[in-house]
Amino acid sequence: CTETIIRQVGDIGRMVDEFSAFARMPTPRFAETDPAEMLRQAVFAQRVASPEMVVEMDDAPQGQVLTCDERMVGQALANILKNAAEAVSARNLAAGEGRIHAALRREGETLSFVVEDNGVGLPARDRDRLTEPYVTTREKGTGLGLAIVKRICEDHGGELALGDAQSLSGARVTLHFPTARRTAAPEMKEAAHGG
Repeated sequence: CTETIIRQVGDIGRMVDEFSAFARMPTPRFAETDPAEMLRQAVFAQRVASPEMVVEMDDAPQGQVLTCDERMVGQALANILKNAAEAVSARNLAAGEGRIHAALRREGETLSFVVEDNGVGLPARDRDRLTEPYVTTREKGTGLGLAIVKRICEDHGGELALGDAQSLSGARVTLHFPTARRTAAPEMKEAAHGG
């Protein structure tokens, strides 16, 4: 029986690896987008999905432009807001007590989407492993949500930061993106053309 279980676990592991290879992330298609509108749409969708929570958004700085794949970054925002809602739901708060706060911030050449909640917060241990595939703290989680968000950020030359909320009592997730698309360094291009 033990040998059978070990063999089947190995088979499942291989199937998962093959699924991961099959489900590769698409190459981003870059275009200029309005990051404030992207965040507004994601917040609106989360309000509809979680009517028992207060989902709010700061007034975004006007006239911002982000060169990105709008569909992919929109998916990342949806994942982060969904995670926040699940963390709030896990506290079993009365209707209207759960809160999610979203904001768009500009610092120099970086645009950041910031989402805070008053949910259960991030675990004290192994916090840095939460962005690894198949690592999750939820019973029904697949462990792919944050891994996908991290990959989207990295494909855009940005980064994902996890921390404790500053204005609420739960978690703070920040997606940092460069305002201009990063291209290869000039010497890299010359080398590629044999120059």
